[in-house]
Amino acid sequence: MDRELTMTSLDRSPDRLADPGESGRPVAPGRPVAAGRPVAAGGRDRPTQNPGEAGRRIMARMSTGVFLELLAREAAAVEFEGPLVAARAAGTPAGALAELEDVKLQALRVRALLERRRRREEELSGLYDTASDLAGLRDLDAVLNAIVHRARTLLGADVAYMTLTDRERGDTYMRVTDGSISARFQRLRLGMGVGLGGLVTQTATPYVTANYSQDERFRHTSEIDAGVGEEGLVAILGVPLRLGSHVIGVLFAANRSERPFAREEVSLLISLAAHAAVAIDTARLLAETQVALDELSAANAVIQAHSASVERAAAAHDRMTSVVLRGGGVEDVATAVTEVLDGALVVLDADERRLAVAGGDAGPELDQVAEAVAASRAEGRSVRRGDVWVAAVVAGAENLGALILRPEHPLVDADQQILERAAQVTALVLLFRRTVAEAEGRVRGELLDDLISRPIGDPDALRSRARRLGVDLDAPHVVVAVGEAVNPAHRQRSFSWAVSYAAAHGGLAALQRGRVVLMLPAPDAGPVAREVARDLGRILGAAVTAGGAGPAVGPDGVASAFRDADRAATALVALGRVGDGASTAELGFVGLLLGQDRDVAGFITSTVGAVVDYDTRRGTGLVKTLEAYFGAGCSSARAAETLHVHVNTVTQRLDRIGALLGSDWQRPERALEVQLALRLHRLRGPADEPA
Repeated sequence: MDRELTMTSLDRSPDRLADPGESGRPVAPGRPVAAGRPVAAGGRDRPTQNPGEAGRRIMARMSTGVFLELLAREAAAVEFEGPLVAARAAGTPAGALAELEDVKLQALRVRALLERRRRREEELSGLYDTASDLAGLRDLDAVLNAIVHRARTLLGADVAYMTLTDRERGDTYMRVTDGSISARFQRLRLGMGVGLGGLVTQTATPYVTANYSQDERFRHTSEIDAGVGEEGLVAILGVPLRLGSHVIGVLFAANRSERPFAREEVSLLISLAAHAAVAIDTARLLAETQVALDELSAANAVIQAHSASVERAAAAHDRMTSVVLRGGGVEDVATAVTEVLDGALVVLDADERRLAVAGGDAGPELDQVAEAVAASRAEGRSVRRGDVWVAAVVAGAENLGALILRPEHPLVDADQQILERAAQVTALVLLFRRTVAEAEGRVRGELLDDLISRPIGDPDALRSRARRLGVDLDAPHVVVAVGEAVNPAHRQRSFSWAVSYAAAHGGLAALQRGRVVLMLPAPDAGPVAREVARDLGRILGAAVTAGGAGPAVGPDGVASAFRDADRAATALVALGRVGDGASTAELGFVGLLLGQDRDVAGFITSTVGAVVDYDTRRGTGLVKTLEAYFGAGCSSARAAETLHVHVNTVTQRLDRIGALLGSDWQRPERALEVQLALRLHRLRGPADEPA
């Protein structure tokens, strides 16, 4: 029977029942065994055991080898029943079966011990890997995902997940999941004390349930139960993530079938939760450290920028101070600003005319320069309009101009202060220039006063005085008389402006009988009078009327030109043309009546001279046609009857007259001058006809 048992239970190794002695032959059933060798009956060797005991020993050796082989190949627990099944099938005695059962149980215990050690090794390896992840922490999400995945793997769970506490909302939210398939479950939020996770968060105690839906220890809500049900979770284990005495979240392992979680599994999950808490706290500290470093870096950059701006401000202050001390001009101030601030700068006067440009053309391209200057004056500092900065140049309440800067780099506060300091220095330079100009203007004013109000006693002396001031009295000059200011407070401002204007244009200015008078080098008085009226009116913010006369050549002609200019200014006011400027020549017959010399020939020539000259050269009758036309009440047909010509001839002659005199010759005011000129031409006779 032993032989049969051997061949049945060890079909792969029948020789495991052989005696390990020299013969190597199988031991016959029931024969005594001594020292591992078979002994013949009646031999000299005394058997140490009876045949039944020997069989059991052989069975023990056999079973040990079989179970060792099963342990060696890490067989499943069910395979350890194979030798017993085979022994029972072979009819092995009960005693042998009992011993075989004992060996099986010992082998299973060894197997369980080895399995626990293997699992412990895996757990320690997982914890070591987690610690390594923490040591090289760069991405918190990656570390938390690794911890949750290891929890699922080491516990053999279907799903693992982690929730974190939201202190602002007073609940917990899903942070990381592994193995989850339900979007609803992944969006769950658990209130404090609600569900298994909420209870773990509230009590800081691990909780486990083999069947969550049937466990009455937890507060169930429809939202949580629906999410857990959609995910299909049954058994759930949750342990707290603790930082000191605070619970910052919960780490879970869950199965989709009932399952008891062992104490070792709870301990493992607690260890992983501790690592997760450390990772979260480390990440928080790293984030806070990074924020602190960023703030320090930003503060350092601000300090460096401020230091650099302070240095630039000091350098700009030194340069602009040097400009003032050495008597530099606005151009020098502009150059100093652009060299410090790197950009293009334009200096404007109060009339928005350019006084200086440095570093390129900065504009002004602004359509609202006046608005920007007004805003700068109101705020008391520079203002930004697009990519341009504007700083008003003021002295008290007086607007002297503006600085317009287009910087290459954004301006900081210190840079704005540099621009504002430059505006102040520009104001000082302009005031100093004005003071010098006014001192020089008094000298110039005295010369002009001598020319227009006193008899000329020594013309050469006057010419010499004028040359020292840069004025050539023998060159053509026009005289402009400004109408008396309605507001007496404007008189001094008008005179100050006139002094600067005359000096800038190489002329003279004076205050004569309440009128501002300018003598300027120019061939035509009309355009100059209009420019003076326009510019001075803009400065005063009021209508200014200016009459012009000339040009006058030599000291003797200035006085008479002034009288004509004065009459022209008076005539403009009488004609209702306040705020305008014109010369006596432009006033037509009014100027002829007002002019002291009454230049009749000049009036005729300027009015109808072109027609008279055309008749003289070609022998035509345009002058007679004009007289007949006006005599007939401006009727071409009646003029044709008077002249005994066809009406088409009159029309053609009138077209020719229009080409000579201009298209506006029939306007009422112009027609009146033409008729007056024709009458004076006839009264003077043929000898006075212009060539």
